[in-house]
Amino acid sequence: MNVSGLEVKWVRFEMKFKKPAKTSRGALLTKPSWLIRVQNAQGNIGWGECSLIPGLSVDEPSAIESHLQRVQRRMEIRLDQVPRELPALHFALETAMADLSSTSDFAPFPGGFSRGESRVEINGLIWMDEPDGLIAQAQHLLNSGFKTLKAKVGSMPFAKELEWIQSVREIAPDIVFRVDANGAFSNLESGWTSMQKLEALAKLGLHSIEQPLLPEDREGLAALCQSSPLPIALDESLIGVPGERRGDLLDAIGPDFLVLKPSLLGGFAASQDWIAEAECRDIKWWVTSALETNLGLNAIAQWTANGVVSKDPLLPQGLGTGGLFVNNVSCPLEVRAGYISAQGHQKWQAPELHDAGTPDDLDSIS
Repeated sequence: MNVSGLEVKWVRFEMKFKKPAKTSRGALLTKPSWLIRVQNAQGNIGWGECSLIPGLSVDEPSAIESHLQRVQRRMEIRLDQVPRELPALHFALETAMADLSSTSDFAPFPGGFSRGESRVEINGLIWMDEPDGLIAQAQHLLNSGFKTLKAKVGSMPFAKELEWIQSVREIAPDIVFRVDANGAFSNLESGWTSMQKLEALAKLGLHSIEQPLLPEDREGLAALCQSSPLPIALDESLIGVPGERRGDLLDAIGPDFLVLKPSLLGGFAASQDWIAEAECRDIKWWVTSALETNLGLNAIAQWTANGVVSKDPLLPQGLGTGGLFVNNVSCPLEVRAGYISAQGHQKWQAPELHDAGTPDDLDSIS
């Protein structure tokens, strides 16, 4: 898709977490996004977001702004010319182009979800914490109506993790419980092999585990997928894999699920390609946001609800990250009783952009 005659503006926006977001790569206090607006000669506007997760995203900030300046000078967006090493920027420009072509504001994938007529079930995310804090988070999410929970594992001795997960299971034996290791089982722990950990987690009736080993350990992942009693999902292993090699990776490893983050995989077309490759191999999937502002989260939720081509009904998705920040783009997205929808009372408030490429103070946006 190529469109010319465009005015392009953007702003770098530092998202501020309500409390430090503990991850396997350290605690995050802030994270950067570039909010991008394109406008054609008829005055139609499209918005996109280039969101980075420090330590995980491959996009270089200087390369992002350099390409945006090139787009601005040429007044043209050519998605086929976005470098492969800038997947988050490709996601942003693809979103902006879809929004530009839509007849509704902030609706890159119009349909029942964007009109507030449908909703998407999501998992409740338990952030890394001490055992008592993890159990308290789980209880809060259960009280809020979530029927699927997801937690990070690998940040504490494994025996302690089994204890708190067992405590949650005793509280709610029937919930769907996913865990995400972010490759942590690649780190050897005295008394536990990776397979022994999977066997112990399987006894707790978990739904699946994401990325038990690091992406570079393909042979180890393949061996685990072949014999694990707990279904395995690939996440980070999908990042940076070119289209012609995606099927080969799935054949070599043989996962049970894929976790798709469009802003890390290079956009919606790339994510749809992963879905096609997965479904012809009877591999299930779900979509996860990657700490975007409400602009990016909205696009991903709309695409998941209205834009995905799939033969299977949707599993609970990972789209509940919009409430993590003290500053965000005001929007009608709402999480209630384990679902995300566009039925909130707030309206869209477009960020103000002045000189393109100049950081604006958007902290007043709630």
